[in-house]
Amino acid sequence: MSNSVEVKQLSFNYGKIEILKNLDLNIKDGEFMVLLGPSGCGKTTLLNCIAGLFDLDNGQIIIEGDNVTWKEPKDRHIGMVFQSYALYPSMSVEKNLSFGLRMSNTPKNIIKEKINKASELLQIQELLHRKPSQLSGGQRQRVAIGRALVRDAKVFLFDEPLSNLDAKLRAELRYEIKKLHRDLGNTMIYVTHDQIEAMTLADRIAVMKNGVIQQLDSPKKIYNKPSNLFVADFIGSPSMNFFTGKFLSTNNSFSLGSSLINLNNYQFENRPSDLSDIVFGVRPEDISINNNEENMQFKIELIEPMGADTLIWLSFENIPFSVRIEGSSEYKLGDLISINFDIKRVSIFDKKSELRI
Repeated sequence: MSNSVEVKQLSFNYGKIEILKNLDLNIKDGEFMVLLGPSGCGKTTLLNCIAGLFDLDNGQIIIEGDNVTWKEPKDRHIGMVFQSYALYPSMSVEKNLSFGLRMSNTPKNIIKEKINKASELLQIQELLHRKPSQLSGGQRQRVAIGRALVRDAKVFLFDEPLSNLDAKLRAELRYEIKKLHRDLGNTMIYVTHDQIEAMTLADRIAVMKNGVIQQLDSPKKIYNKPSNLFVADFIGSPSMNFFTGKFLSTNNSFSLGSSLINLNNYQFENRPSDLSDIVFGVRPEDISINNNEENMQFKIELIEPMGADTLIWLSFENIPFSVRIEGSSEYKLGDLISINFDIKRVSIFDKKSELRI
C-alpha cells in the first residue's frame, strides 16, 4: 500500500523552543491515523505543519506523491476541521459549505451537487438555510466537517474536533466520523488528547511526548504491549497499576518488599540481570479475585461504581492499586479478598531506561 502522507526529518522551533525534531511519519493511503498525547506534546503543531499553516525549520512534507513543503494550504489537497468550527456567523450553512468553491469559481451545478452529497452524508440537509447561531455544537461541527468534504480533499485533517462537545455528543460524532471514513476511504489525520477517541477511531496511533513519537502502532498493540512507561501510563482509564521492585533471576520472580511474584508466564523481550530494578505494570482488568484464603489477603479500601463495572482499590506494600470487577459484584468496604495477576498480560519495564523488557 502506498503512502498518502510522508513527513521526513521534520523540525519546527517556536522561537528558541524546539517543538519537533527530526520527526518521521508515514501514513498509508486511506489510513485513519491519530496523533495522541498530552497538551504541549507537539501533536497540533505537527498537524499545522502538514496543513501548511506553519513554515518548517527543516524537513519535507509529501502528500499523495507531491512535495508540498513550501506550498500554500489551498494547494495541498487537504481539508481541515478545527476545534472551534471556524464558521462564518453571517452566512447560512449552505453558504458556509460553498464558500471555498465559490471563491475558486466552481460552476454552480457542481457546487450544488457537492453540497447535496456532503449534507446527505452528514445528515444536515434540513439545516442548510440556518445560520451557525441557530445550530447546536454537534450540528456546527457537522457543518465544519461538511466544508472540508466539499473540497474533494485527498487528506482530511482534524484538530481536536470533538473537545468542545459534551460526552454524549462526542460519542455520537465519533461514530459519524468513523462511518464517514469507512464510506469515503480517504486518509484522515486526527489530533486528540482523548485516548477513548484514539482507541475507537484509529487504524494506528502515534503516541507523542515532547515532540517525539513514543510508539506508533495499532490501538490493540499500544494498549496490550506499551513500548515504555509513558505510553503504559498514558493509555488506559483507569491507568495501569505500577510497582517498583527487584528482578530475581534465580527463581524468575519479581520481589516487592517481602512479597514475591512468579514471572514464569511472562515473555521477556530482553531478560534483565539479577537484582536489577524493574517496574511491574498491570491493568485493573488483568487482576482477578479468587477465594483461596491461603493466598495473601487485601482489604478493600475504596469502591468506585462505574455502571457496567466497578473499581475497587486495595493496597500492596503500601502502594494503592485498582482492580476492575463486574458492576453487579457485592463486595463492601473493609472486605478481605485474595487476588491473582494475569502474568501473560502484565508489562515489565526497566526502571532506568523506562523501556519495555
